[in-house]
Amino acid sequence: MTKKRRIGILTGGGDVPGLNVAIKAVVTRSQDHDIEIVGLRRGWWSVVGINPENLENAEELTIDLTPAEVRTIDRTGGTILHSSRTNPSNMKPKDIPDYVAKEDRVAKDDGTVDITGHVLKVLDALELSALIPIGGDDTLSYATRLYQEGFHTVAIPKTMDNDVFGTDYCIGFSTAVTRSVENITAVRTVCGSHERIGIVELFGRNSGETSLFAAYLADVDRAIISEVPFDLDKLIDFLKNDRARNPSHYAIMTISEGAHLVGGEIVQSGEADAFGHQKLGGVGQIVSQEIKKRSGMHTVYQQLAYLMRSGSPDSLDRMVAVSFGNLAFDQVMLGHTGRMVSLQTGIYTTVPLPMVISAKKTVDVDALYDPENYKPKVKDMLGKPMFLY
Repeated sequence: MTKKRRIGILTGGGDVPGLNVAIKAVVTRSQDHDIEIVGLRRGWWSVVGINPENLENAEELTIDLTPAEVRTIDRTGGTILHSSRTNPSNMKPKDIPDYVAKEDRVAKDDGTVDITGHVLKVLDALELSALIPIGGDDTLSYATRLYQEGFHTVAIPKTMDNDVFGTDYCIGFSTAVTRSVENITAVRTVCGSHERIGIVELFGRNSGETSLFAAYLADVDRAIISEVPFDLDKLIDFLKNDRARNPSHYAIMTISEGAHLVGGEIVQSGEADAFGHQKLGGVGQIVSQEIKKRSGMHTVYQQLAYLMRSGSPDSLDRMVAVSFGNLAFDQVMLGHTGRMVSLQTGIYTTVPLPMVISAKKTVDVDALYDPENYKPKVKDMLGKPMFLY
């Protein structure tokens, strides 16, 4: 009896609403073919944490995804496959399982170890013929590595920052902006009641799209984004005037967690993860403290953080997740691997997977932002796609 072809799917990095929708779409699409879908749990750790010579713990890190298994998962956010920030090409020696063979450990100049040879053995032991990883630029950078090693890979981009290069849109972005607008609208009542300056800090390391679009849609007074360093005294003057002009005597602004002062650096802390990133956050609190110190105005500081990525996806993220899942599966079946599914000016397409690591995606400041006045500003609507991406 001929064995069914097996395709793996995993989610890596931060969770966003829409991941379960994409997973279900892949599984549902597979029913038109003689294909098994295997879920790999905990991102890239799944292929690190399995011993290819002894698959006893494979049951903990894999799951056969059937229509019955995924029937209701699209009703919730997050990912049933869990996640991690593991990078098999950049492992700390202490984190490498003992069973990883010596010949599969390639020492690097920075003291980390590349165990991609082990990963390829695990994929072979699991009898996977292709892989559909869902992630941001970090997760997909390792997907690119696997493709370059000859493994069939088709990637799906997700990140609420919307900063994966090669696509105008990533799963999770719309819901993150929706959550942000809802919370900005809610916090206005507090700011207005107490006549304060509201500072809402939003996720966004390299790209300030969440701050920009949340500010644009919620009609806040000022928006600080990752791409444009800001002058604090200038910002305070703007907010003071904004507050004075408001009949309710308050002003409100958004700020990306990756924003920084002119001549300053981004606020980050803790040990760098496997992809070289420290934890961001706190720039909004610094701005809040400085506003009170320099102007005497009281503030309301709200760091939305994980609330932006919590809960079920909105309709746009559901639409994109279903479409990306179907498109990715179809590309595998056609043999079009080494690709990332993508949206370009509102059209579904694919791009070469190595494009993910070729550049960083950032806000088009010239087209969408006024850097002198710290405001969203769409200079010309004519000819732009519906969501301005």
